[in-house]
Amino acid sequence: MLFTEDLLHYIWKFRLFDRADLRTTSGDAIEVHSAGLHNTDSGPDFSNARIKIGDTMWAGNVELHLSSSDWKKHNHTADNAYNNVILHVVYRDDEPVSGTDGHAIPTLELNGRIPEELYSRYHKLVYGNQTVIPCESSIGKLDDFTLKTWFTRILIERLEKKSETVIKALELNRGDWEETFYQFLAANFGFKTNALPFELMAKSLPQNILAKHKNNALQIEALIFGQAGFLTDDLQDAYPRKLKTEYDFLGKKFSLTPVDNHLWKFMRMRPLNFPTVRLAQFAALVVNSNHLFSKILDIKEVKLLQKLFTDIRVNQYWDDHYQFDKPSKPASKNIGQSSANLLLLNTLSLFLFSYGKYNQQQYYIDRSLKLLESLPGEQNNIIADFDSLGVKAGSAFESQALLELKNYYCNYKKCLQCSVGNKILKQV
Repeated sequence: MLFTEDLLHYIWKFRLFDRADLRTTSGDAIEVHSAGLHNTDSGPDFSNARIKIGDTMWAGNVELHLSSSDWKKHNHTADNAYNNVILHVVYRDDEPVSGTDGHAIPTLELNGRIPEELYSRYHKLVYGNQTVIPCESSIGKLDDFTLKTWFTRILIERLEKKSETVIKALELNRGDWEETFYQFLAANFGFKTNALPFELMAKSLPQNILAKHKNNALQIEALIFGQAGFLTDDLQDAYPRKLKTEYDFLGKKFSLTPVDNHLWKFMRMRPLNFPTVRLAQFAALVVNSNHLFSKILDIKEVKLLQKLFTDIRVNQYWDDHYQFDKPSKPASKNIGQSSANLLLLNTLSLFLFSYGKYNQQQYYIDRSLKLLESLPGEQNNIIADFDSLGVKAGSAFESQALLELKNYYCNYKKCLQCSVGNKILKQV
């Protein structure tokens, strides 16, 4: 049966071994008063442990290895950082170890002290033949408190990682939250498939240029469609030709270079998701929403935040078009409720969290989490898989947590770092 050093760390951390009559390999009695703090950086594995060996209470570090001979293999004998190790904990003792000055390091061997059922549960999780996640036969049976507590923790992990990208962009934008929000919102209007060209378009068209034309909807639309590369020379309809005339003048005035039109994707998309429709919606939002991020900081009600998107009306040309010069059956092209919810989830909640974290204001972090609790859960293959296992995502808070769980824990079988895995393993 395979045994890993991560499992050994887990067993020591939670003292999941037989502690009766503990002794060093040389016969001295051991009492573990504190296993220490787990160190995931360089240096000994656990710091600030308190352990009584014989008649002496020691305070210091603990190092763990599968075999005691790994001490020499890892060159700890010549490393002063390991001189303060008070106990060497190993699964199998195969040779004595010493510090740089030659003093013997007390060793505790755990082979024979670990419950067989713990081995079995661990191997079933990590090396089993599961099809969805390692704990698929058990996760649906866990109590709500364990799941909800863990969901909160990993959701915050997810938002913290994403907020790092926001803060880096903020620094590039010289601390301008409005400009940074505008760029991220544009990228999310691309809804993954066209996120990149949307982002490039926004970065090539700063908000200060759009602000100069905030009272002229046609010019705003011209700047956005022009920078997106859709205002070419062969346009036929009156509306896009007007846009082109405006853009030709404004593009020269502000020395603008449009993005490559070939970056935009139309294939295998529903017409309502065509980038031309999304650009029309984005232009309408820009026309109707000056200082949008400041408004979001002030608006607390979720319904009012949704209305910032659902209440805007695109140019009437799009009532019977999905693309320029291609008439279609009349259909509303305004932002629907589901699209608005995705924008709130992917942009607004992230920026409320990032703003709160950057300015050390818990109020905005709490608002971010409450916003996610108020939005419906996402529907995708990962969420459907969890649903089949009895774990349902009733809100975006839960669906985002499940995505983090699957992508950063389950996929890498980090069961020992997961509260769900911990709960299963401790049932021995």
